[in-house]
Amino acid sequence: MTEGPGELMGPWEICERLNVSRSRFQQIAMRPSFPRPYQELRATKVWLKADVEAWIAEHRQPRPADDDE
Repeated sequence: MTEGPGELMGPWEICERLNVSRSRFQQIAMRPSFPRPYQELRATKVWLKADVEAWIAEHRQPRPADDDE
Protein backbone atom coordinates (compact mmCIF):
# COMPACT_ATOMS: atom_id res chain seq x y z
CA MET A 1 0.00 0.00 0.00
CA THR A 2 1.38 3.41 -0.99
CA GLU A 3 1.49 6.13 1.61
CA GLY A 4 -0.39 9.30 0.65
CA PRO A 5 0.68 12.88 1.26
CA GLY A 6 -1.09 13.03 4.61
CA GLU A 7 -4.44 14.44 5.68
CA LEU A 8 -6.00 16.97 3.35
CA MET A 9 -8.25 19.94 4.06
CA GLY A 10 -10.64 21.69 1.72
CA PRO A 11 -11.96 25.23 2.10
CA TRP A 12 -14.88 24.09 4.29
CA GLU A 13 -12.58 22.39 6.80
CA ILE A 14 -10.20 25.35 6.86
CA CYS A 15 -13.07 27.81 7.39
CA GLU A 16 -14.27 25.70 10.28
CA ARG A 17 -10.77 25.41 11.75
CA LEU A 18 -10.18 29.19 11.49
CA ASN A 19 -13.76 30.03 12.49
CA VAL A 20 -14.14 32.35 9.48
CA SER A 21 -16.59 32.71 6.58
CA ARG A 22 -15.84 31.35 3.12
CA SER A 23 -15.24 34.88 1.79
CA ARG A 24 -12.83 35.66 4.65
CA PHE A 25 -10.99 32.41 3.99
CA GLN A 26 -10.62 33.39 0.31
CA GLN A 27 -8.92 36.61 1.45
CA ILE A 28 -6.62 34.70 3.81
CA ALA A 29 -5.75 32.12 1.12
CA MET A 30 -4.53 34.94 -1.17
CA ARG A 31 -1.87 36.01 1.32
CA PRO A 32 1.66 35.17 0.20
CA SER A 33 2.28 33.56 3.59
CA PHE A 34 -0.61 31.10 3.28
CA PRO A 35 0.44 27.65 2.03
CA ARG A 36 -0.04 26.84 -1.63
CA PRO A 37 -2.73 24.25 -2.30
CA TYR A 38 -1.49 20.68 -2.49
CA GLN A 39 -3.70 20.14 -5.50
CA GLU A 40 -6.25 22.08 -7.53
CA LEU A 41 -9.20 19.94 -8.51
CA ARG A 42 -11.93 20.91 -10.93
CA ALA A 43 -14.35 21.85 -8.13
CA THR A 44 -11.98 23.05 -5.40
CA LYS A 45 -8.47 23.21 -4.01
CA VAL A 46 -7.08 21.05 -1.23
CA TRP A 47 -4.28 21.75 1.21
CA LEU A 48 -2.10 19.51 3.30
CA LYS A 49 -3.40 19.67 6.87
CA ALA A 50 0.16 19.85 8.21
CA ASP A 51 0.85 22.96 6.09
CA VAL A 52 -2.35 24.67 7.24
CA GLU A 53 -1.71 23.82 10.90
CA ALA A 54 1.86 25.15 10.64
CA TRP A 55 0.53 28.41 9.16
CA ILE A 56 -2.06 28.70 11.94
CA ALA A 57 0.60 28.14 14.59
CA GLU A 58 2.74 30.92 13.12
CA HIS A 59 0.11 33.48 12.11
CA ARG A 60 -2.97 33.11 14.32
CA GLN A 61 -3.54 33.73 18.00
CA PRO A 62 -4.57 30.59 19.87
CA ARG A 63 -8.29 30.37 20.57
CA PRO A 64 -9.38 29.59 24.12
CA ALA A 65 -10.79 26.13 24.64
CA ASP A 66 -14.56 25.86 25.01
CA ASP A 67 -14.26 25.18 28.73
CA ASP A 68 -11.94 28.19 29.36
CA GLU A 69 -13.98 31.14 30.60
